[in-house]
Amino acid sequence: MAYVHTIRVRYGECDMQRVVFNANYFAYCDDAVDAWTRHALADALNAAGTTTNLHAIGFDFMLKTTTLTWHAPLRFGDTADLHCSVSRWGNSSFDVLISGRVGGDDRFDCTITYVSIDPVSQRPAPIPDLVKNALSR
Repeated sequence: MAYVHTIRVRYGECDMQRVVFNANYFAYCDDAVDAWTRHALADALNAAGTTTNLHAIGFDFMLKTTTLTWHAPLRFGDTADLHCSVSRWGNSSFDVLISGRVGGDDRFDCTITYVSIDPVSQRPAPIPDLVKNALSR
């Protein structure tokens, strides 16, 4: 079952047609993945004495590529559910699928490829099993 992050489209995120400006879809996805990651890893982060610092559990990740397909626009005032799930695990990279819906209607799909990095060197590193297990629940 995917994690669901809910957002409400604000006036300032829209263009003159009252449709969400394209760059904001990526900001929504970034917020959703951030909330999901912290939610999924909450127990491990709390055990490490933090609620926000992924480095405390020896993990961080960076975006490598992203693609977004629009099915229908998000509009001012919409409440959108962003469903997040891992669609592929690699050795040091993983793909996250974010499906945006309003009232069950598909609005967009975004796939983001992230690379797991060592927090100190910021070089690619294997994805910790703790992270794989937490994001696969």
